Amino acid sequence: MDKNTENQTAEATAEETAQAPETAEAPGVEEAAEQQPQQPDPLEEAQKALKDKEKDFLYLRAEYDNFRRRSAREKTEAYSKAKADAAIAFLPVYDNLERALQHGTEDAAFLQGVEMTMNQLKQVLESLDIHPIDAVGQPFDPNLHNAVMHIEDPELGENVVAACFQTGFKMGDKVIRFAMVQVAN
Repeated sequence: MDKNTENQTAEATAEETAQAPETAEAPGVEEAAEQQPQQPDPLEEAQKALKDKEKDFLYLRAEYDNFRRRSAREKTEAYSKAKADAAIAFLPVYDNLERALQHGTEDAAFLQGVEMTMNQLKQVLESLDIHPIDAVGQPFDPNLHNAVMHIEDPELGENVVAACFQTGFKMGDKVIRFAMVQVAN
């Protein structure tokens, strides 16, 4: 062989040898990278943890708001119920004073004392936002009145309250005692 051919062959083998380690290492590096698990990115983990904590915080905040509203509503309802229960306990006293005033007496001082007591009881009930239900002459309303009698009276219209046997009371819009009435026609 020629010296030129030998030199060319030697140069070609040197080039292949120089390139061979690079190509031989490349598949080994890729295989090693595939075999090793990827290290999680600490920034991504921190962002995910932050989102989870924000979500937990929002749920906790919503639960607290619901608890606060429910507690306030229950407190208001408990106060209203206690107020209505206390008023109901005093209504028999109101009824007795009303009967005493309707019965009348010749003793002016006694009558004046009963009237003063009745006025004071009415003021106390009004301060608690408890008002009597108007009944006589009003149209019968089953949401306000309890009909215990029925009469025929040509002077009164149909379903008009003719008489009230027991005064009914409302606290705000809530009926705490229905009026016992007599309904005409």
